[in-house]
Amino acid sequence: MSESVAIIATGGANLASLGFALERLGVRPIVTEDAAQIRSARRVILPGVGAARDAMSRLAVHGLDRLIPALTQPVLGICLGMQLLFTRSGEDNTECLAIIPGTAHRFPRSPALPVPHMGWNQIFPTRPSPLLKGLSAGQYAYFIHSYAVPENPSTCAVADYGGRFSAIVAHGNFFGTQFHPERSSELGARLLANFLELD
Repeated sequence: MSESVAIIATGGANLASLGFALERLGVRPIVTEDAAQIRSARRVILPGVGAARDAMSRLAVHGLDRLIPALTQPVLGICLGMQLLFTRSGEDNTECLAIIPGTAHRFPRSPALPVPHMGWNQIFPTRPSPLLKGLSAGQYAYFIHSYAVPENPSTCAVADYGGRFSAIVAHGNFFGTQFHPERSSELGARLLANFLELD
């Protein structure tokens, strides 16, 4: 695969591992905050770790808060990057990109279920999506997050942590995974390959 893939430079520590995961699939991505490079890429990935407000502020500095919703090529949000595709986050009541209707909420405090939700958890498809090709119900993915988006019309797969939440979403040319595909072994590699094959 030789098409251009732009990873938006959000400052997250997972950029290197994401780049390596794509290189194993035959793609050498560019990591950039440059609007022209992002606009011209065949595929765009919005990763993210940390706080929603800080991430949105960083995007706004480069005008990417306006650019990303206007993109027409396949876009994949990962972890916080997925949550940023939605209307808002309950974290500091942050206005997000508003591409997909919905709000990310913090997991309730529970002695039995510590927050953040961290580690391997199963995912279960809820509706067809090309992103799910070759994936089976009950496969494990690697999560680390304190906020989650409830199941909604964009949800393609769910996980459960004291209740179901969106693990994979799709809305037009925008897709998202709450888990980290670059750290999710065979499931993650297959999902990234499926993303690279999207029209």
